[in-house]
Amino acid sequence: MKAFMDEDFLLTTDAAKTLYHDYAEKMPIIDYHCHINPADIAEDKRYQTITEVWLGGDHYKWRAMRCNGIPESRITGAKDTDPYETFKAWSETLPRCIGNPLYHWTYLELKKYFGITEALTPATCKDIYDRCNARLAEPDMSVRGIIEQSNVKLICTTDDPIDDLAQHAKIAADPTCKVKVLPAFRPDKAMNIDKPGFPEYIAKLSAVVGYEIKTFADLKKALIERIDYFNARGSKVSDHALDYPVCAPATEAELDAILAEGLNGPVSADKGDKFKTAVLLALSEKYHAYGWVMQIHYGCIRNNSSIMFEKLGPDTGFDSVSDAGGAQALANLLDAMQKGGHLPKMVLYSLNHYDNETIATIAGCFQTDGECASKIQLGSAWWFNDHKTGMEKQLTDLANLGVLGNFIGMLTDSRSFLSYTRHEYFRRILCGLIGRWVDNGEVHADMETLGQIVQDICYNNTVKFFSFDV
Repeated sequence: MKAFMDEDFLLTTDAAKTLYHDYAEKMPIIDYHCHINPADIAEDKRYQTITEVWLGGDHYKWRAMRCNGIPESRITGAKDTDPYETFKAWSETLPRCIGNPLYHWTYLELKKYFGITEALTPATCKDIYDRCNARLAEPDMSVRGIIEQSNVKLICTTDDPIDDLAQHAKIAADPTCKVKVLPAFRPDKAMNIDKPGFPEYIAKLSAVVGYEIKTFADLKKALIERIDYFNARGSKVSDHALDYPVCAPATEAELDAILAEGLNGPVSADKGDKFKTAVLLALSEKYHAYGWVMQIHYGCIRNNSSIMFEKLGPDTGFDSVSDAGGAQALANLLDAMQKGGHLPKMVLYSLNHYDNETIATIAGCFQTDGECASKIQLGSAWWFNDHKTGMEKQLTDLANLGVLGNFIGMLTDSRSFLSYTRHEYFRRILCGLIGRWVDNGEVHADMETLGQIVQDICYNNTVKFFSFDV
């Protein structure tokens, strides 16, 4: 019987072991898409308990604990809930999560950051809780210490257009901070005219830019000014969350009428599609001019439990995979950008893994200008897909239908500073997959070439694709 999570974890062939240990393992990390708070880096935050750093905002774990019958009072609970009780609830849940990536992520994090290799169960949880808390008190376990231990060179946070980016400025001005932290432009609230809160957000955006936004031209001007602001502070990437791909052309007069209606409350879905299309096309022109990468992700049904949304708000574990489709709209959107001469470098993600082939084949239709290798990328296995099966499927689908060697690799998409082990998880899976191809005689056993491909996917392609200065 093979030992659990030894140095050759997930590496079942000699080729896989060589590719991981000789090529992938020591490569730095670029986390180009995450949801960590830049203030925590600026302040070099320290955590008092493992519960705070591990379970404080991790809706993946919250969801699993709910599935295990843990009451909400022990998961998110009240502010005065004993943090040990929440940790103990996770120890009751984890053993039953075999096959779930949370099982592997938990043990990778315990091993890497805390030196703990034994099983976390109700019988061991108090000892492990105390040891983790003692380790968190050590000097190298501040936020920056965790980042340095993880060999992270650059992080892109997720930031609203109205953010003043003061925390990023503070980080950039601090010579003791060894990681580069860049903002990423996330204008969803300025696009979601079909959802509650749009009028209030436009009022905030108007206050930031210093003029009232009444027409679509006003909105476009405001967002472009904010892109300029972000660009001057190092941003090289935008991020757009769509329910489904959209491409519904509209005249300027229609857009002005839709905006006027939206400033008084949510508009219909078809009007929302026209408005979002116009915003995406307008912003893509500026992204292209600056050489930014445009990310679009879709395929999620959010806040399914209205009762729990009212209690806890968004991003608390009540989202699911959508079957929205939208292949024709996605193709039409990219075509419109290309015809306009402003198709930017792009990463496309769907939460529904059945869309991999759709995205990969549409991407292959728009790689024609020679600007860079694989200008349109099939994004990494994301959210409900960032497990072994999902990663292998994404890698295989990309290999089947695109050029795997140009892939820009993994992201954390996380709110936790301990989640950088997801890059190790991905790299082991990548090397395991290619190693099996070697073992099966499906690719040449040219370890130098394969090793270079692995290092490119882990790090080099990302640096080049995003034009990061690291």
